[in-house]
Amino acid sequence: MQHKLNLVELSREANLQTLVENRTSYTLERCELNVFETYSESYKVPLTFNDFVITSMLRGKKIMHLFDKKGFDYLPGETVIIPASQAIQIDFPEASDENPAQCIALAIDNDQIKQTIRYLNEYFPKATADQQWSLNYDEYHFYNNEEISFLINKIIRICGEGSKEKDVLADLTLKELLVRIMQTQNLKTIGRRTDTNHNPLAYVIGYIRANLSEKISINSLSSKACMSKATFYRLFKRELGISPNDFILTEKISRAKQLLARPGSKIAAISYELGFSDANYFIRVFKKLEGITPGSYQVQFSAL
Repeated sequence: MQHKLNLVELSREANLQTLVENRTSYTLERCELNVFETYSESYKVPLTFNDFVITSMLRGKKIMHLFDKKGFDYLPGETVIIPASQAIQIDFPEASDENPAQCIALAIDNDQIKQTIRYLNEYFPKATADQQWSLNYDEYHFYNNEEISFLINKIIRICGEGSKEKDVLADLTLKELLVRIMQTQNLKTIGRRTDTNHNPLAYVIGYIRANLSEKISINSLSSKACMSKATFYRLFKRELGISPNDFILTEKISRAKQLLARPGSKIAAISYELGFSDANYFIRVFKKLEGITPGSYQVQFSAL
């Protein structure tokens, strides 16, 4: 399920300097929060930031062009990270007075990023010696999870406050946000690794995905990773930002969505096929992760 950010109040018409990427800024010691608003259909609007930037959509739609790749739709509930000095171009195919596009761009001081990554590599090294914590610009576009949306909302709130301690609060929140983004990127990339024999977490993720119909225990996973249960659980959560149990449920529900899309599929049968002994529990988990019941999902999918 995508986690959308809380909406930021739009600027009053009298305060708008431009109808395309009107900018409101909040400057702190280690970061600068920019809120951009566009009220007019526009194309190939250029934009460059001097610092690393975390952007996240609030409302409307953009089409982003960066890294010399094909443009992609950018919608609420999604985040894009952009390295310093990277030129981008933006299309606003639907922007209007009635349907403005609004996003935030959080520019972060480079020293803050270096300190956070250095701390992680020194005190929380990765499972394999040849890997280190870093921002991965191959995974620059992703859906917000609950933690990332919470932290970006918190940063927005802190930047708008007048408290004397807001720089300290922002500093702590920025560090956690950077960690959560790297964990999200790790989870996306590790599941695509082919050298699973050299990475215990990649091997375990491959095993989980190949055995979604089974009841998978943490004891069996830790054994396959050649770790104690406590060490495995701690390492999994630290590197990927999600517990093994929650990851298993997420993968089962992802598979359930594929099965529910089949004509004539039965919820009880899918529940059993994915290793749930209780269909009601399956329905509760599905609703918690997707925001709707399996039956409602089937109705929505069939209407497409």
